[in-house]
Amino acid sequence: MSALAALDDWPVENVAGAVITASGDITVHGDADRPYELASVTKLLVAEAVLVAVEEGAIDLDDPAGPPGSTVAHLLAHASGLAFGTRDVEAPVGTARIYSSAGFEVLAETVEQATEIAFPDYLAGAVCEPLGLTGTALEGPAGHGAVSTVADLAAFAAELLAPTVLSAGLAARATTVNFPGLDGFVPGYGKHRPNDWGLGFEIRGHKSPHWTGTTNSPSTFGHFGQAGTFLWVDPELGAAGVVLTDRRFGPWAKSLWSGFNDSVVAELSAGR
Repeated sequence: MSALAALDDWPVENVAGAVITASGDITVHGDADRPYELASVTKLLVAEAVLVAVEEGAIDLDDPAGPPGSTVAHLLAHASGLAFGTRDVEAPVGTARIYSSAGFEVLAETVEQATEIAFPDYLAGAVCEPLGLTGTALEGPAGHGAVSTVADLAAFAAELLAPTVLSAGLAARATTVNFPGLDGFVPGYGKHRPNDWGLGFEIRGHKSPHWTGTTNSPSTFGHFGQAGTFLWVDPELGAAGVVLTDRRFGPWAKSLWSGFNDSVVAELSAGR
């Protein structure tokens, strides 16, 4: 995977990445065991844990959570109307895609109340232990407070390509559009009409500009973080990409990420 070599030229102090294929191949570049702050890539791990709680019957996607009229599913899909960083209500439930880290804190509390297990411990038992994610931990808020490694996120991406922790049906629902037609902002990339989202997983759709590649399929799902991190899974390509850095997201990232992801897609497509 020669495309990964381009990471050496990025204007960051530390970087590591991986490309994962549905056949089980994982190609790593850089120190795969170095811990990085994930920022909002945390939401993918948290969403997976919430969905495990759904599978276990501890909670239900239709359970009330958040502002009146909102459910667990609304919170996961950023359709509850909650503000980004507070629990203020900015829109009626189901009318706009308001990206809300605060909503993920409500989700963590909902799981805690239902299971009587502290959410960081629930995440560890529900997601990290089954997948062998030994370098991953939730050390702060559920919306943005996890630390992990490329090795762990590559294993997590492989799980997303071929689910074993979740049933096929729930995994499919989580990674396709929920509450379709809602407009909203992707932080750093402006307003999109529509701003498609699954249950915790952003859906690429036809958004432009976007942090994934211009050649990633519309069904691509994942997340990026303000810590300079991203993880995407492209079901049509049968592959996933992970990059972690220690430089905060900014113009440097917008100019590199999409082109890098296009080069990964091109190399994988050529190798078919």
